[in-house]
Amino acid sequence: MTKGNINVSVENIFPLIKKFLYSDHEIFLRELISNATDATLKLKHLTNVGEAKVAYGNPVIEVKIDKENKKLHIIDQGIGMTSEEVEKYINQVAFSGAEEFLEKYKDSAKDAGIIGHFGLGFYSAFMVAEKVEILTKSYKDDETAVRWICDGSPEFTLEETSDKTDRGTEIILHIAEDSTEFLEESRIRELLLKYNKFMPVPIKFGTRTETLPLPEDAAEDAKPQTNEVDNIINNPTPAWTKAPADLKDEDYKTFYRELYPMQFEDPLFHIHLNVDYPFNLTGILFFPKLANNLNIEKDKIQLYQNQVYVTDEVKGIVPDFLMLLRGVIDSPDIPLNVSRSYLQADGAVKKISSYITKKVGDKMASLINENREDYENKWNDIKIVIEYGMISEDKFFEKSDKFALYPNVEGKYFLWNELTEKIKANQTDKDGNLVILYATNEHDQHSYVQAAQDKGYEVLLLDSPIVPHLIQKLESTKEKVQFVRVDADHINNLIKKDEPIISKLNDTEKETLKKDVEEGVSDTKFTVQLEDLDSTDAPFIITQPEFMRRMKDMQATGGGGMFGMGGFPEMYNLVVNTNSELAGKILKTESSEEKTSHIKQAFDLAKLSQNLLKGKELTDFIQRSYQKLAK
Repeated sequence: MTKGNINVSVENIFPLIKKFLYSDHEIFLRELISNATDATLKLKHLTNVGEAKVAYGNPVIEVKIDKENKKLHIIDQGIGMTSEEVEKYINQVAFSGAEEFLEKYKDSAKDAGIIGHFGLGFYSAFMVAEKVEILTKSYKDDETAVRWICDGSPEFTLEETSDKTDRGTEIILHIAEDSTEFLEESRIRELLLKYNKFMPVPIKFGTRTETLPLPEDAAEDAKPQTNEVDNIINNPTPAWTKAPADLKDEDYKTFYRELYPMQFEDPLFHIHLNVDYPFNLTGILFFPKLANNLNIEKDKIQLYQNQVYVTDEVKGIVPDFLMLLRGVIDSPDIPLNVSRSYLQADGAVKKISSYITKKVGDKMASLINENREDYENKWNDIKIVIEYGMISEDKFFEKSDKFALYPNVEGKYFLWNELTEKIKANQTDKDGNLVILYATNEHDQHSYVQAAQDKGYEVLLLDSPIVPHLIQKLESTKEKVQFVRVDADHINNLIKKDEPIISKLNDTEKETLKKDVEEGVSDTKFTVQLEDLDSTDAPFIITQPEFMRRMKDMQATGGGGMFGMGGFPEMYNLVVNTNSELAGKILKTESSEEKTSHIKQAFDLAKLSQNLLKGKELTDFIQRSYQKLAK
């Protein structure tokens, strides 16, 4: 028997202390099962290259609870260790067995899926155990099994043992009094499903009873036989580890339900990620139905490292606009600290983020080309992601003309070049700007939409909460393009043309009319604006200036600039049609009381059309209207 002190050098003691003090204790199970997986995959690789003259078979990793004796067992059938290897990889913590293995077999082991971190990961066991035993037997011929025991101090014992006859390693944790939660079956099951649900080696946790079918000639009162079978808790070959050609749509949907058991709606579509240069990355991203919901729960994309769950906080790896999606990303090239809990931004991460952005853009372009009708039907459920990406990622924006849709109020969809081609003849103003009219709510803005359509103008329906930011981006990048909401001004002013204007009133009459209306309205939120419109147009029309309304909307969804936290004031224009009969009537009315009554009634009607008449003002308007009817 050997006794000694574990060689923990000053250089590596601090990461250990940090790990013990700042990591969740539950990660010990992830680390130990990762090590067991390493040992199994190493054996697989050595048998494949002919260096291990043993049968690989169908190895499993077994987790067993011995609640009575306060022990937790993690057992693998992998490569095992000799006495010398225990000395090197366990007692001399500064070494990493996996790193040395990968260096030796760096060419042939490139795709072996080996995780690494054997040395330090093992010591996470002392987070929850007052004593740890290792029973291990190497796959090599004529090697004797050894037992290693340590109580968490630098002292250990290492001796040969006859208690283990088959290859592999068994870790026995003597659970500490403050960690007895890890002797509960429900807690261990929870952790296995959280961290190890998709590990590449089957994990056995307990057994389950299967009912065997009765033979055809069985008696009527025969009782079915049962059989105890291993309960494999994980899926060693999840969808993202397979080639897209080997999967059908139903396979992706099944995997989605496996990832999100409480998600009852199928995803709209998926993107399968698979790249091996200049970095390794696999994964599947799913588009759920989003509609206009910016507040949907984020952090639903899971990050794995060689099928080991790491985190669902993937900000920095996944571009921000794709945080609304669901799915899995798996990469051994994402740098993690010793506990695999925190991501560090570096060159590899940025390349991965750029790759994912490109892949999503390519997928959108292919979807619209393959089945445009289906893509259009899904647009309202995916547009928030696409528009967010156009705003936040320049490279994604550059590609967006191929797949970003612009629907009109009648439900017809246009790509950018289709839209500009359709409207350029009729919607180019006198200064050569292409004016794109849009509504955010076709019902609330119906009268304005109707007025625009009567002139033959196309009106888009842009109703997502980030539209103000999107049109700002489009105006700043597209040459001589201007977006204007249909209620931003009277229709004649939305797209200004060189057309003659005829007025029934002279300048003096207009000045008098403006003064009368301003006195009758007496509301500082409204700026009176006289316009020579058609006599059949409404006498009073309320519009909201495009710039002020847009800045207000942008502030509501983040942004807003110089107004800061103070917010934007409510500002409107009251457009008075100088050619309307009412304008002439106001001028001719001598009674100031009657004149004010005409102005007030017309003003309230204009406010009512914009849902701005509420509370006492609405009550007074209704009473006044009934009184006029009675007269």
